[in-house]
Amino acid sequence: MITVAIRLDRGDFTLDANFEAPENGVTALFGQSGVGKTTIINALAGLIRPDHGRIAIGARVLFDSAAGINIAVAKRRIGCVFQDGRLFPHMTVRQNLLYGRARIRQLHPALDETVELLGLGSLLDRRPDSLSGGERQRVAIGRALLADPGILLMDEPLTALDVAHRAEILPYLARLRQNLDIPVIFVSHQLEDVIQLADTMVLLDNGRVTTAGPIEAVTGQLDLPTLTGFRNRSAVLSGRVAGQDTEYGLTRLTFDAGSFWITEVDLPSGTLVRLQVRARDVALALSPPTGISVLNVIEAQVKAIENNDGPHVDVRLEAGRDTLWARITRRSAFELGLATGMTVHAMIKAVSLDPGSLGYAGQSDAVRPG
Repeated sequence: MITVAIRLDRGDFTLDANFEAPENGVTALFGQSGVGKTTIINALAGLIRPDHGRIAIGARVLFDSAAGINIAVAKRRIGCVFQDGRLFPHMTVRQNLLYGRARIRQLHPALDETVELLGLGSLLDRRPDSLSGGERQRVAIGRALLADPGILLMDEPLTALDVAHRAEILPYLARLRQNLDIPVIFVSHQLEDVIQLADTMVLLDNGRVTTAGPIEAVTGQLDLPTLTGFRNRSAVLSGRVAGQDTEYGLTRLTFDAGSFWITEVDLPSGTLVRLQVRARDVALALSPPTGISVLNVIEAQVKAIENNDGPHVDVRLEAGRDTLWARITRRSAFELGLATGMTVHAMIKAVSLDPGSLGYAGQSDAVRPG
């Protein structure tokens, strides 16, 4: 396990973070600006020293104030990727990639694999000022990996990119997630990126860990919008590709909640996937609907109704072991007579489920607050 139990006081801000995360897969640090996500990254990297506490990756202790341990930055085997890439402008892409290897005086057997994994083959002789933002970040990731890290830290690597360049790099990050055998700690302000890339989620608020766990469980919490500031609540479901309808360009996914049709994705049957279902895209009916165009209709039970005295309410639904959310008007909730315990039918249009945000469902141990 990755163990973080640290406290750091800086004027009017106190970080008191305590959590454990798996040593495999991607763990996302998530929350509003200023809650301490980057401070945790810097403490893991050794760039700042906590006032007291402990940081360990498995049996390897990086910091322990009680034992007087504080491993130097260069000896922590930490790979870091920041917002701006921080490439050496006077070096070619190849030289930037090999810089980390040169520092640890190793040969370069992994260079070809890294170049292939990140699609860098055509860029090797170019310099950073001739690269797009997405290309620069891919090079920065490659350089970090070639330094043979025991863990990869990614501090908002997509924040400085526009929409086109974000779309360019996301498939490579998803590929990394499937191929890396080291843990990744990932910070992002974009919930969609976290859903697509992360296995587990550590939610921070005002310098403290409020909850941590599999991303499907954390996104289903009643208080997530309050803690994150994101009004567009989503549910995240993990399931499998069940088949293709090539005639109509659709793919069928199966979850504990039931089956969903989405716009066709080129994935083989049996592939583990993660799907984001936005609350605003879910409508409710009291009886099984007939004569409608909506392909996805799921029977569910109302577990909670969140009313913030505005025009909308958020309804938490349980379908099998899965959680769904529906955002409807207060008037609709009143006219339906919604109450906890009721059985309803959730309707989700296939065209509202974005195949571009489909992630791969990882297999990881639970993450929990320490």
